[in-house]
Amino acid sequence: MPFVERSIMSVREEFCRLALSPGASIRELCRRFGIGPTSGYKWLERFRLQGSAGLADRSRRPRLSPHRIGDAMEAAVLAVRREHPVWGGRKIRHVLHQDGWAAVPSASTITQILRRHGQLDGPGAGERRDWQRFEHGAPNDLWQMDFKGHIPLRQGRCHPLTVLDDHSRYALSIGAFGNEQSGTVQSGLEAVFRRYGLPWRMLADNGSPWGTAGAGHPYTRLGVWLMDLEIHLMHGRPYHPQTQGKDERFHRTLKAEVLAGRVFASLSEAQDAFDRWRMVYNGRRPHEALGMATPASRYRPSLRPMPERIEPPDYEPQAPVRKVQRGGFISFRGHTLTCAKAFEGRLVAMRATDTDGVFDLCYRHHVLTQVDLRQNTPQPVHHLPEQVFTLSTV
Repeated sequence: MPFVERSIMSVREEFCRLALSPGASIRELCRRFGIGPTSGYKWLERFRLQGSAGLADRSRRPRLSPHRIGDAMEAAVLAVRREHPVWGGRKIRHVLHQDGWAAVPSASTITQILRRHGQLDGPGAGERRDWQRFEHGAPNDLWQMDFKGHIPLRQGRCHPLTVLDDHSRYALSIGAFGNEQSGTVQSGLEAVFRRYGLPWRMLADNGSPWGTAGAGHPYTRLGVWLMDLEIHLMHGRPYHPQTQGKDERFHRTLKAEVLAGRVFASLSEAQDAFDRWRMVYNGRRPHEALGMATPASRYRPSLRPMPERIEPPDYEPQAPVRKVQRGGFISFRGHTLTCAKAFEGRLVAMRATDTDGVFDLCYRHHVLTQVDLRQNTPQPVHHLPEQVFTLSTV
């Protein structure tokens, strides 16, 4: 039988002394003591070199462990995780490189450290990433904007409005507003435009205060103001939130990293928290969709400044111009045509098409609808196609 507790040290010593006696057969002794030849020769060699002390069990822990994570590095990993409780191994690894650490372990090793310390229970752990990504080619080609959905304050509610650059994922603004009214949104956007310039297009949801895609009531006063700034306002397909996938994903990150478990005392306190986190999100937090770069590294302000004064429309001389009356109506060739209440007091033009009696009703460079005057009751033919944004990838 193999060595048993008798004590085991005495059995090993007896084996070795017998093996060293003249004429002893080591293999036969191994058979009798119930051990393999490899173990027998191992114990015999240790006994020759160190005597009885060499027969003690040794730790199987390697003397050298070149891949072992040092205490300082492990502490640094946990410190980043404490500061950003939902960041995973990839983000933490990238940030440690940014902070100047040498020999940063792999993302999987960092994940093991987090798991060993019970740090992988937060939002986002094990999240699937099987969507297809799409982005516009340059900063300010398209901005996405939407309300996060109201959150409770100690008194009242906060309505966070987020504005995100599609190309860089740069968070241009997170506004802590007390309502979702058109005037509030316009004031917030004006501050963003003055700091970052004007985008070419903006993508919004359907409904107030943005407007609605397709027929019905596609225009609001906010949308007309954006037209005055030569910004094309587009709407996602109804019931397809994935159209604004980047902003939707941004909202989930905002919830996990800022809003979870917190109730702000006031709008100003919420705004302070949003502003602090926005700096982290833009300049420090690595973004996996950007190859672990930060949004700030890919964003550049627009070269189109916010104008101090909005100039009136400049229509072609041959296009009849009408002022939109109260209720959103204009008169043209004996007909009363419906425009939209959002254009009250503004000048629109009727541009002739290649078909006699069919006109484009235009505001600045935007075709609002096409009207056929050949019928007794003029009928709109279509609305502006660019009002509906149908891309479904994020």
